[in-house]
Amino acid sequence: MNIYEIKYALQNFGKRKLRSFLTILSIMIGITAIFALLSFGIGIKSYVNTLAEESGGNKLFIQARGIGAPGTDENFFLSKDDVDFVSKIKGVDEIVGMYFKVGEVKFKEQKKFVFLAGSDTSHLDFIEETFSVKVIEGRRLKKGDLDKAVLGYNYQFDDKIFEKGLRIGDKFDINSKKFEVIGFYEEIGNPQDDSNIFITNEAFESLFPASKDKFGFMMASSQKGVNPSELASRIGERLRKFKNQEEGKENFFVQTFEDALATFNTIINVINGMLVLIALVSLVVAFVNIMNTMYTSILERTKEIGVMKAIGATNNDILTIFVVEAGLIGLIGGVLGVLLGYFVSSVGGSIAAASGFALLKPAYPIVLIIGCLLFSLIVGATAGFLPARRASRLKPVDALRYE
Repeated sequence: MNIYEIKYALQNFGKRKLRSFLTILSIMIGITAIFALLSFGIGIKSYVNTLAEESGGNKLFIQARGIGAPGTDENFFLSKDDVDFVSKIKGVDEIVGMYFKVGEVKFKEQKKFVFLAGSDTSHLDFIEETFSVKVIEGRRLKKGDLDKAVLGYNYQFDDKIFEKGLRIGDKFDINSKKFEVIGFYEEIGNPQDDSNIFITNEAFESLFPASKDKFGFMMASSQKGVNPSELASRIGERLRKFKNQEEGKENFFVQTFEDALATFNTIINVINGMLVLIALVSLVVAFVNIMNTMYTSILERTKEIGVMKAIGATNNDILTIFVVEAGLIGLIGGVLGVLLGYFVSSVGGSIAAASGFALLKPAYPIVLIIGCLLFSLIVGATAGFLPARRASRLKPVDALRYE
């Protein structure tokens, strides 16, 4: 391929503007969809990896089996005795039981039902490290805070949870009991987590006396040098025997932080894969359009091909000219698709962030940009190969006679 072949291909675009535009448009739509979808997928993976780095890979979750979120099914819980037993298992470094329940929250005559989390203030550093959050305004909970609460990120803003955003010092009701706002946690990235309310264990037990020492889940960490997966298996076996339950019929399950992230990544990969397959349909249409365009172009330029062959152009020269032309159609469509995909994903990311889904933030690594451009170039060149080969095999005499 040389500069003259590229120049020749561009000249032919100018002669057939409408047809070239429609062909480029078809591949641009496919690349736009693929670029936008993959940018979100990569962005979510980046978020998960950052979360894993901040939380550490030595975390484990022991959760009561039940319907819905932890604490929503009162028939399934982990007791304080369970927490004490697990804390004595070799390899466990730190462990804390977490209260979790839905409560009625009222502020300025508005009522909402949100998740309340009871926090053991003696393990607050561990809890915040596991959830990868910290207080960005006000202060943390401390022992003795029976009527104080730290709120999730979204409570600060108008029309997110309540019509009017809350401020430090504001009073509100939880199950008809007055609480004061003493702090706000930083943004986690999804509306549910950012609408949680955190209170001390003592405050939680005063609101839900029947739930005392009945935890929705436990968080634990493995000691240095201990494999979290092996520890999870050990905890599962020992706790099952302690609770006198049959294998496979436990009312709890143990999961490492890495297992939880792997499950999340699998779900994201499946969703992305399906969406990309749908987007590929438009590229199949683009492939057919490019091939059709090139066949039509060859028919229109049969005499031109005959003249080129008569003055010395070889079969390889003709083949290269038409493959380059098809490849350029694909590449131009790819460039426009990447630009439009960037715009679409940026707008989508802004809308997601405004809706409380800050974790849905697109990422644009250079490998994604180059990959989409190369892919569009290959699609175009491949689609043009068969028509180009047919053009290269035309005999000069037959071509010059063609009407």
